[in-house]
Amino acid sequence: ITLSVLACSNGNGKVNDSTKSEVATPETPSAPVVENEPTNDGISFLDEDKKAVALNDLKGKVVFINFWATWCPPCVREMPSINNLKKHYKNNKDLVFLMVDVDGNYDVSKKFMEKNDLDLPLYMPNGEIPSRFLGNSIPTTVILDKTGKMVARIEGGRDYMAPEIISSMDDLLEK
Repeated sequence: ITLSVLACSNGNGKVNDSTKSEVATPETPSAPVVENEPTNDGISFLDEDKKAVALNDLKGKVVFINFWATWCPPCVREMPSINNLKKHYKNNKDLVFLMVDVDGNYDVSKKFMEKNDLDLPLYMPNGEIPSRFLGNSIPTTVILDKTGKMVARIEGGRDYMAPEIISSMDDLLEK
């Protein structure tokens, strides 16, 4: 599926052509599935206490990772829908949200979340983010199934309360 979306540079000076982007839903991954898919070994993010949260430790859960920045308009626009998605699944212990600020400035991100009345868990990169997770534009959302396999990589802003997203998330959580 090709949709017109807007996205920002991820801050390294490179900019994707954000007028057209491959957008995948959990049932249609944007990257080809390969038998020897790279592992998530060594990929971790830092929580508010600077404690590392490793992706391999989250196996058994569906993981929703959103790469964003406070200065990115498409990132800011999609935040309320992500917040509503988290509220929708608030009682589901099999779903983890990781909102990763690519700028790595926890204080600025926390103030942004508070100012915008968003209840989303903030994380910072703990080292370089692999390009299979984050290319050259934000927002980018990655969804991992319970085995840790990437089932979606979505570039550009999105309404995460759309019925097809809810349906796909329900399917992933039931497996």
